[in-house]
Amino acid sequence: MNKTAIPATSAAVVDPAMSLEDQEEAQAPACVMSFNASEASGAGGLGCDIATIAAMGAHCLPVVTSIILKDTAETFEHHTLDSETIAEQARMILEDVPISAWKVGFLGSPEGISAVAEVLSDYPDVPLVAYLPNVSWLDEEQQQSYLDAFRELVLPQTHVLVGNHKTLTDFLLPDWDADRPASPRELAVAAGQHGTAHVLVTGISMANQFIDNVLANPLGPITGEKFERLDASFIGAGDTLSASLAALLSVGAEIHSAVGEALSFLDQALDAGFRPGMGNAIPDRFFWALPPSEEEEAAAAAALEAGALGEEPLAPEPEDSPPARPSRRMH
Repeated sequence: MNKTAIPATSAAVVDPAMSLEDQEEAQAPACVMSFNASEASGAGGLGCDIATIAAMGAHCLPVVTSIILKDTAETFEHHTLDSETIAEQARMILEDVPISAWKVGFLGSPEGISAVAEVLSDYPDVPLVAYLPNVSWLDEEQQQSYLDAFRELVLPQTHVLVGNHKTLTDFLLPDWDADRPASPRELAVAAGQHGTAHVLVTGISMANQFIDNVLANPLGPITGEKFERLDASFIGAGDTLSASLAALLSVGAEIHSAVGEALSFLDQALDAGFRPGMGNAIPDRFFWALPPSEEEEAAAAAALEAGALGEEPLAPEPEDSPPARPSRRMH
C-alpha cells in the first residue's frame, strides 16, 4: 500500500476578517482527553493515544489511570492510581481547555472507573469512544469487579464501544451458548440495553482467512470492512483504532465515515508496523512520514520524467495485477 499523508483533522478555513485571537483559535487543533494506563512499550495505553491522536491532527490531553508493567510480549502487573488523583488530573485541565471528544481505555480499577465516569457525566454532549481491552491478565475477582463497574458506569455514556469480537461477546453476552457466533447487531442490542449508542466490533472470523470489522447499532450493521488475516501478531491495534476514531469525531465527522477513516488509518499503521523488541509488533502511527520505498521513488521519478517530456503518464496496472506493497491488516 502506498503511504498516504494524513491531513490535520482539525484544519479550518480562516476568515481574514477575524481578529488575530479568533484566527489563532480557529487554527488550533481539536483536543481529545484520553483516560488510559501508562505502559513503557508504547504499544498501547497513553503512549499509543498521544501518538495516534497527534498523527490524526488533533491534540491529546492524557490522564493517567494506572501504570502497567509489561513488555512487547506479556503483561506482568499493574499499579492503580487513587480515584482522587485521576479525577483531579482531568478536572484541572478541563477548567482550562475545551475538549471535543473523549477516549477511554484501561481505567485501572472499579474506583478508577467511578472517578472517570463522574467526570464524563459533567460533559454529556462530548462524544465518548470507549475501548474495552482484554483484561484476562487480571485475576478472576479483579476482572469481574472491573467489568461490572465498566458496564454500569461507562456504557451508559458511550457513543461508540470498540472491542474485539470475542472480548465483547464475553463482556456483553456472557451466557451466549448458541452454535453460531453472536452477530454485531446482537452485541449492539446488548450494549444498547446499558445505554451505548454503537459498537465497533473487530476481528470477526470469516472463511478463507478473512476477518470482518463492523459498526452496528441495535437496528443492525451500519458500515464495516473485511480484511485479510495475517500471521503477524500485533499489540496496540485496539487502542490505535479507538484513539483515531475519537480524533475524527472531535472535528464533527459523521460516525460512518469516521469509522471508515479510522479503519483505513489502522490498516496503514499496521502495514508499516515494526517489532521494537523480542515480542509482538506494534503499529507505526506515523507511517505517512516514512521515506518512500524504492518502488515508490522509481514510480515518482518516472512520472516526473514523463511530465517533463510532455508524455502521457504510464497507465495504471490492470486491476488483476498485484499491488507493489500489499495491504497488511491485523487485529
